[in-house]
Amino acid sequence: MNAKPRSLRRRLTLTLIGGAAVLAILFYMVIRLYAQQIAQQSQDRILEASVTSLLDAAVVRDGQIELDVPYAAFAMLDTPADDRVFYAIYQDQTLLSGYAGLEGATAQTRRTPAFSTRDFAGAQVRVATVTQTLPANPRPVSLTISVAQTRDSLAGTLLTISINAAVFGGAFFLLAAGMALWTSASTLRPLRQIAESVARRGPSDLRPVTRTVPTELSPLVSSLNALMTRLNLSLTQSETFIAEAAHRVRTPLATVRSHAEVTLMRVDKDENRQALRAMIRAIDESSRAAGQLLDHAMVTFRRDQLERQDIDLVAICSDIVDRLTPVADMMDLDLMLVDQGPVPVKADPILIQNAVRNLVDNALKYSPPDKVVRIIVACDPDPTITVTDQGIGFPDDQIDMLSNRFQRGNNVKDTVGSGLGLTIAQDVAEAHGGHLELKNLKGGGACAVLHLSH
Repeated sequence: MNAKPRSLRRRLTLTLIGGAAVLAILFYMVIRLYAQQIAQQSQDRILEASVTSLLDAAVVRDGQIELDVPYAAFAMLDTPADDRVFYAIYQDQTLLSGYAGLEGATAQTRRTPAFSTRDFAGAQVRVATVTQTLPANPRPVSLTISVAQTRDSLAGTLLTISINAAVFGGAFFLLAAGMALWTSASTLRPLRQIAESVARRGPSDLRPVTRTVPTELSPLVSSLNALMTRLNLSLTQSETFIAEAAHRVRTPLATVRSHAEVTLMRVDKDENRQALRAMIRAIDESSRAAGQLLDHAMVTFRRDQLERQDIDLVAICSDIVDRLTPVADMMDLDLMLVDQGPVPVKADPILIQNAVRNLVDNALKYSPPDKVVRIIVACDPDPTITVTDQGIGFPDDQIDMLSNRFQRGNNVKDTVGSGLGLTIAQDVAEAHGGHLELKNLKGGGACAVLHLSH
C-alpha cells in the first residue's frame, strides 16, 4: 500500500509554528517565574525592614524585654490589596505580644531573617523571623520576632504580570506563525517555479532546465536535466526503432507472399494449392498484425508529443483513397470520398493518416463485393471523418468494447484481423481532444466516426 503523500510546505510550516509555540510557552513561563521571584524578593525586603524595625525598638530592663511597637514597622506593609499583617514577639520561647502559633523558620542570629511560607489564620502567609540574643543581668535573653503578611497583593501582581506575559506570548506566537507561513512559502517558491516551468512545456520539449535555483536545489535540477536527456535519447531511439522495424518486418513478409503467389500459379495439385492459400492467408494475417502492432506503438509514442500542423482533412482522405483504390478494385468494391470543400484543422498529419487508413482498411475488409465504402469529411460544428460500409456491421452487444485492444466482434472470426484498427483510431482521436463513435446503419453496414477538435 502506497503511503499517503505529505506536503513539504505543510510540514515546514507546522515545524516552524510548533517551534514558535514552544518558544511562546517558554517565554511565558520564564517571565512568570522571574516576576514571581522579583515580587517575592520585594515582599521579603519589606518584611525584613519591618522585623528589623521591631528588633531595633526592643530594650532590656531588669532582665525583661520591653518593646514599643513603632507605627512605621507595620505601615510599610500596607498594600493596595489590604493584606493582613501578623506578628509575634517571643522572649526565651515565651510569647510577649502578638499572635500565638506564628512560628516561622528557625532564624539565624546576627539580625539575618529567615523566610518561610505557611498557612495561618485561614490564609497563606509569608513569614520573616529574626532571633537575637540581648545582654541582660543576670543572664542574656533571647528575643525572637516574627512578622507575617498575606499574599493577596502578590497574587494580584503575579496575575497581572501573567496576563501581560500571556498577551505578549500570544502576540509573539501570531507574529512567528505569520513569519512561518511567509518563510515556508518563500523557501519553496523556487521549487514551485521549477515545477511550473516544466509543466508549461510541451510534451516534446525536453530541454535542460536553465533557471537559476538555490544551492540546495541544484542536485535536484541536475538530476532532472540528466533524466530529460536520457528520456530524449530513449524517445529518439524508440522512434527510429519503430520506423526501422516497420520496414524490416513488412518487406520480408511482402516478399514471402509474392513468392507464395507465384508458386500457387505453378502448382496443379489441389492439396498443394490449398496449403499455399493457407500460407498466404497466414502471411497476410502476420503482416497485418505486425503492421498494426507497429502502428499502435507509433501512435502511442507520438500521442504524447503531437507535431500539430495546419492540414486539410479532405486532402488527407483524398490521398488515402488514391492509395487504397487499387486494393478496393481487387475486392470489387467502390471507394468514394464525399466532401463539401476543405476542412482545415491543426493536427498531427501522420496520426490522422494512420487512423483513417485503419478505418478504411476495416471497411474494405468486412464489405461484401460490389458494395460501396464511403469516406465523408465534414465540419459541423467540429471536424469529423465518417467511414461507412455495407457489410455485416458491428455486434450490438459488443459495440462498446470493440475499440479495446485485440477485441474483435464475434461475427468476423473468419476474417483476418488483429483487433487493433479501431484502437488506433480511438487513440488518435483522444490525442486530438476527440473520440471515436461506432454505430450500425439502419439499412445495414457499419459506421465509424472520427471526431476531432479544432
